[in-house]
Amino acid sequence: MNREINQDVNQEINSNTSPNASLDLGLWRSVLYVAGDKPRALAKAKGLPADALILDLEDAVSGENKKQARVEIALALEGGFADQTVAVRINAASTPWHIQDLEWLAGLSETASSSLAAIVLPKVERVEQLESKTYSIKPIWATLETPLGILQAAQIAAHSQVQALVLGTSDLVADLRARHMPTRENLFFALSNVVCAARAYGKIALDGVYLDYLDQVGLEAACIQARDFGFDGKTLIHPSQLEGANRVFSPSPSELEWAQKVLDVWEQAREQGLSVATLQGKLIEELHVREARRLLEGVLKRKNVRT
Repeated sequence: MNREINQDVNQEINSNTSPNASLDLGLWRSVLYVAGDKPRALAKAKGLPADALILDLEDAVSGENKKQARVEIALALEGGFADQTVAVRINAASTPWHIQDLEWLAGLSETASSSLAAIVLPKVERVEQLESKTYSIKPIWATLETPLGILQAAQIAAHSQVQALVLGTSDLVADLRARHMPTRENLFFALSNVVCAARAYGKIALDGVYLDYLDQVGLEAACIQARDFGFDGKTLIHPSQLEGANRVFSPSPSELEWAQKVLDVWEQAREQGLSVATLQGKLIEELHVREARRLLEGVLKRKNVRT
């Protein structure tokens, strides 16, 4: 297995001649919200380098346009998507559009439904909110954007239908009566709690949006912070944010090369009957091997998606 991974990683490293050459490694680095009532945006999204798309029926669509948005999203799903994972964010149960969204989901054609990977639920606070029979047709991406949702993150992540936890930082800051801080120090508990819940139950963890899409420096800093907290990727509001998110959440060529060396020295140590290895003066243990495999197997995973 290591040799198979190493061959693919070598190809990946050798082809990485630009600063952004490792952009195609992750599957959840960039998750772009697309307004459901804008057919041109939906069509354009199919050609964007986003790992995933959230076709939006909620915040990005006004009340009078909800019905048309369902029509446009259904047409987009009928047309299919290439390598992108596609989810639809419906309206919260507390709104008058929620039941209509559920009826629309249940009535999607087989072709449209096959293009839909998940349902994004806003303002999830209790496990009981996940029990609708309509939700059972697809995995759920649970949006945690209230204090109660953050406190219930572990219970929500433990639900078998939940595939991802999506942090809604904008609404959370408002509910906390807090203020937006560039460093997000006032959200450290929420960030850590969501990541811990996701890791404990093997779910995807997606960070909240960065609202100033013209501020590429601020976006990169937010992506680095989210990556370092352990998030798998970041939700985005504009195509201009894709490059930054993809780059930050991708392993660099040097990281891939180091991971390959870790597996090589570990394999040599095991062949010699040793329980630890060393690489350039650093102790290599099982935990380092697991992380190296995670990075390198991501190359194969992405390669399989492309083919």
